[in-house]
Parts: sequence; structure tokens; C-alpha cells
Amino acid sequence: MIKNNMNELSKSVEVHLGRQGRLVIPAALRRSLSFEAGDALIAREEEGRLVLEKPETIKLRLKARFSQVQKDRSLVDELIAERREEAKREDAE
Repeated sequence: MIKNNMNELSKSVEVHLGRQGRLVIPAALRRSLSFEAGDALIAREEEGRLVLEKPETIKLRLKARFSQVQKDRSLVDELIAERREEAKREDAE
């Protein structure tokens, strides 16, 4: 059962969880989000909300988030160095 809270263009609709936890995304919302039958979606909990995203959307968001990182900078190397320093401090205690 779907109940629109606003007009057809609204991105907020009420949906009901079916048997076995199944959820139907209304057609208007699927079109708005460019979701198509067979698409893989990543589901995650975020601050008490269910978030569904295409993997491609996540990749684009992450690329944009780290686009300012200099090409010659290795975040992996920095993380490893931080972890090693943290381990040294723990061993010293």
C-alpha cells in the first residue's frame, strides 16, 4: 500500500513493509532516482534511517569527497603510519 504525503513529484511517500521484510519502492520514486528493475542497491542504516543507493552513486560521492587530495599523497601510507604510532604508544603503556 502506498500513500502519497504530497503531490506526484513528492519524494516522500508512505510505504508498508510486507512479508519477509519486503518493501516496494513506488514507481514515481524509482523513476526520480533512476532505479530500474535488476539494479543492485546498497542498503545501510544511517542515523536511524534506511538508505538505498546504487554502487555507482556511492563511488561518485567518494570520488568527489577525495578529489582535493593531492595525487602524490598516499592516504593508505598515512593510515598505516598512524596505526604503527598508535601501536607503539599502546606497547609503551
